[in-house]
Amino acid sequence: MNDISDASRKKVLLFYNPHSGNGMFKNNLDLIISRFQNAGFIVVPVRAAHGDVLDNVFEFMDQSEFNQVIAAGGDGTINICVNAMIRNNIDLPLTVMPAGTANDFAYYFDLPHDINEMMDIALGGNFTYADLGKVNNKYFINVAAMGMLVDVSQKTDPNLKNTLGILSYYLKGLTEVTNLRPIPVKLTSSEFSSDENMYFMLVMNGRSAGGFKKISPNSEINDGLLDVMLFKEMPILEFGPLLVNILQGNHQENKNVIYFKTDNLVIESTEDVSTDIDGEKGEKFPLYFSVLPKKLRISTLYQDMKGPFW
Repeated sequence: MNDISDASRKKVLLFYNPHSGNGMFKNNLDLIISRFQNAGFIVVPVRAAHGDVLDNVFEFMDQSEFNQVIAAGGDGTINICVNAMIRNNIDLPLTVMPAGTANDFAYYFDLPHDINEMMDIALGGNFTYADLGKVNNKYFINVAAMGMLVDVSQKTDPNLKNTLGILSYYLKGLTEVTNLRPIPVKLTSSEFSSDENMYFMLVMNGRSAGGFKKISPNSEINDGLLDVMLFKEMPILEFGPLLVNILQGNHQENKNVIYFKTDNLVIESTEDVSTDIDGEKGEKFPLYFSVLPKKLRISTLYQDMKGPFW
């Protein structure tokens, strides 16, 4: 593992999405560069764009010269960065600067939204180990979802996202409820196997998704397990009580919810099911899930002494 205290590591790669959230992050670039320069670091900025720009950078960079990778944006931006890091065998601490509409991954680590507080963490040298989920050929940091509602973020107008924030997801979700129909799926894992009719389903690494802070309250991001929740076909009148349960964080006991933890899962269906990975378009069925335990080092305020072999 790289020694992040090595004095020769004087570069920092900053991957940022200028359009995340309200786009204000780019206005703080000068402050970020200034803070790093004062600490003796050189910032190498990479602007998020269509294509494989980050893969091209990682492929040719000498990571022995770098102290860390910073990803500034929402969960989708963090996902793009992490996937590129894994594909190119980049073993550096990852500093997350939440600047998107949905920042569920950052929420798990209680990361600040104030730019100076973010910089304090980036320069602090402390980190926590985090698992990484894998589904087919893609990795996810927070959540993989599938079903009738989970592509809401993909359908939500970007301008509405920037104006209304997470409220835009709720508004869009309400318009989709009347279109709900059950989807047949087959689940196979070491812990639970069954044929079910579902409305939607979540496979969680973190605890929140789409702004619902308690959607997976029992999740631990470094336990080597994924938290699986399947929301079964149900009468429309039972949606209200279920929503209340979700807001309270006790929906896992609801009769219409199947919940279990696992490190392996296969999901199959005879239908073409919409999927979503960290807010972006996901993989095609069948879905094969696994976990990479403590694969990431996330910069945090305090050091986590539980290393990868704890």
